[in-house]
Amino acid sequence: MSGIIRLLLADDHPVVRTGLRAVLDTEPDFEVVAEAVSAERAVELATTEAVDVVLMDLQFGAGMHGSDATAAITALPDAPRVLVLTTYDTDADILAAVEAGATGYLLKDAPPEELAAAVRTAAAGQSALAPTIAHRLMDRMRTPGTALSRRETEVLELVADGLSNQRISKRLFLSQATVKSHLVHIYGKLGVDSRTAAVAVAVDRGLIRR
Repeated sequence: MSGIIRLLLADDHPVVRTGLRAVLDTEPDFEVVAEAVSAERAVELATTEAVDVVLMDLQFGAGMHGSDATAAITALPDAPRVLVLTTYDTDADILAAVEAGATGYLLKDAPPEELAAAVRTAAAGQSALAPTIAHRLMDRMRTPGTALSRRETEVLELVADGLSNQRISKRLFLSQATVKSHLVHIYGKLGVDSRTAAVAVAVDRGLIRR
């Protein structure tokens, strides 16, 4: 890709946006054209501004999640590429972002040269996954029988939040029997026999965020 790569920074922390802009401004082919303090605003700006790559955080406090904004942006006509830039590297976060259409996934502690390379790779329409993230996805593909599904991960995250089966069923619009079935599968995949043990193992393996 030739010419200037136009960027949209989506992060609710002013210090992070300032730091990112300082790093990106040193690259002669980058131009930060807009900043968004919320996921909703990121979607708006991606619709109205001529942007090539969106650098998207995942967590914005209250409101839309970064992966939901990613899905909304990548569904646009002539959509910009979305490069997730976050502090979270759990399977749940990675899968949600990739399934939403993110072109790349990078952690915020990545060195400036790695960030710049990822932006150029994403702008060219190629996958830009941090090595650790790519490794995690490959591990899931190699051992699909032990990987939690997206729904199983959602159930386990609510278990970790202390919700009962009844409350989980209401939150996810599932029957209690279905929630129990998911828990049985989770226990089997993680090699545990209790809710507490399932949460402990999942946190230890980086499957859910804690």
